[in-house]
Amino acid sequence: MPKKVWLLIIGMLINVMGNSFLWPLNTIYMHDYLGKSLSVAGLVLMANSGAGVVGNLLGGVLFDRIGGFKSILSGIIISIFALVGLVFWHGWPHYVWFLTLLGFGGGIIFPSMFAMVGTLWPEGGRKAFNSIYLAQNVGVAIGPALAGLVASISIDYIFSANLFFYVFFFMLAFFGYRNLEIAPDRHTSVIKERKKIQQKAPFYALLIISGGYLIMWLAYSQWVTTISAHALSIGITLRQYSLLWTVNGLLIVLGQPLIKPIIRRLEHRIKAQMLLGLIIFIASFIVLSFAGTFKVFVVAMVILTFGEMFVWPAVPTIANQLSPKGRDGFYQGIVNSFATIGRMLGPFFGGVLADQYGVQVMLFVITAFLLIPICTSLFYDRPLRKVGGQSEYEG
Repeated sequence: MPKKVWLLIIGMLINVMGNSFLWPLNTIYMHDYLGKSLSVAGLVLMANSGAGVVGNLLGGVLFDRIGGFKSILSGIIISIFALVGLVFWHGWPHYVWFLTLLGFGGGIIFPSMFAMVGTLWPEGGRKAFNSIYLAQNVGVAIGPALAGLVASISIDYIFSANLFFYVFFFMLAFFGYRNLEIAPDRHTSVIKERKKIQQKAPFYALLIISGGYLIMWLAYSQWVTTISAHALSIGITLRQYSLLWTVNGLLIVLGQPLIKPIIRRLEHRIKAQMLLGLIIFIASFIVLSFAGTFKVFVVAMVILTFGEMFVWPAVPTIANQLSPKGRDGFYQGIVNSFATIGRMLGPFFGGVLADQYGVQVMLFVITAFLLIPICTSLFYDRPLRKVGGQSEYEG
């Protein structure tokens, strides 16, 4: 890879390490330290994700108009401002305001980073985006483990640690990204997409698969909200919970050779990959419903991680295959928007169920909801069949 791409990879690693100091502990902090219910914590995280949606849209516009360097710096500066606020004022309601602002700043950064790597190394194709994805997961592997150590001393220190990583990221971006040559015209964002939808069947198929994607993220988000608070309530320590995410990140990186033979056999059968991943997903939530010790939580996380390794890459691949020529950015934007909505609704939805009926009922409902993505995976290509369209993959 070109050296300029490595700068983006390192930046994404630092960014995610900083983020992962905070996001696994948000619900725990609001529930156990600020004394708020899971429903209230879910509303706060909904505000954080909603601000992230706005930030994502703005990040795409800024990238198109002022380039990646300035748009990334804008997001970092906003995030640093929010974290300075959290360092000094992390009580209620200041926590809500600064966490929402942090979601907005982070939302600006991510689309610009992905757009930059695509424009800097267009010949890299999928490898360019895979490198960013890998950096994210290495950050997830390292960040929560360090966060657990810091929080075991004092949970208040996690805000300062997060701030440190963002200042480091700012220095790297300011001195490293300034001279990167970016071609904004190569980037297609949802905002720039003004053409009418001519081929409706692929678009309808995209909406169907994206609806299932939303439910998957709604379920997955429980791990950093209701499940985290539940784990601590039954005696799992904060450090142990943080290690669960280290297991997740490391397994995604180290488990690739284990799933490679299966991926190779299902290379042209994306639907089969999706269904296999979803079945593993459901199995993880069934195991989780019986979790009473840290070991069982680890088993559930390992199962979940193998499921996500099949599912998460499959949905953008389907979007890419469905997209007509020149509409790739628009279709990927739709998929990412549905995922963000799932992350936004999940904490509140799970929090209300857990508060009203208990965690066991919540897990049962979430597991039942995962039957919806199975249906969408089975039938999303039906609009294509009705018009006699030929897909590029086998069902």
